[in-house]
Amino acid sequence: METDHESVSVLMKERIHKTLKEIEETYHVKILFACESGSRGWGFASRDSDYDVRFIYVHKLDWYLTLDKKRDVIEKPIDDELDVSGWELSKALKLMRNSNPALIEWLHSPIVYFKDKAFFAQLEQLAAQFYSPLKSRYHYLSISKRNLHTDFKGEQVRLKKYFYLLRAVLALRWIERSKSMPPMEFSELVNATVTNKLVRLEIDELLVIKSQADESHYGARRPAIDQLVSETIANAERMQFPEPGCRDSRLLDEFFRKTVLESH
Repeated sequence: METDHESVSVLMKERIHKTLKEIEETYHVKILFACESGSRGWGFASRDSDYDVRFIYVHKLDWYLTLDKKRDVIEKPIDDELDVSGWELSKALKLMRNSNPALIEWLHSPIVYFKDKAFFAQLEQLAAQFYSPLKSRYHYLSISKRNLHTDFKGEQVRLKKYFYLLRAVLALRWIERSKSMPPMEFSELVNATVTNKLVRLEIDELLVIKSQADESHYGARRPAIDQLVSETIANAERMQFPEPGCRDSRLLDEFFRKTVLESH
């Protein structure tokens, strides 16, 4: 185990580690990185939140030396507590080439279950080179608008959805200010982007409620937060960023070949 974190019990860490080992043995792969990607990683888990474990893996060389395309995702059946899935390395690198925000979020997760340190250091460096603030803005703006349209039609809102919307909106504010990839942890986003005392008070109140409630809890709309959401989305619509300077796929090809050859 890489990281101790208060939102993950010792027993759950052991279960996750065992599950990852079983995946390696069943599918004949090597897991190079595994982390928490859901609300526990974001920092606003409910008392019944599940565990969203995501990983990157590599096959043995023979798997790649065939003509037929093969499945590049491993997904375990979801139960009440554990949701585990992973991407094969070449799939992950193709997504990185397109500055996929979900993949980049994994690399910034505060809860890491396993990582090959040499692999991770190179992957992190490549992610920074291929990062696009333009695509990141589009990603979080799309999430914000979709959540606002589908989940905020009445006076009562599912608390879980409020945090999904808030996290995307605060990520937009982060990008507007620094152009860099937003951190995964919600508290870091809040501290860096929220200066309005009323908004901060409403967020703090929601955090307390969510930590004590279950995933289905509903609550009243929060006017200061709603105002922040509207203003941020309007501003984000006008944001303009250049494309990333790095488009050289040869860097990823070289890293991919090196990793596959050295992993087994």
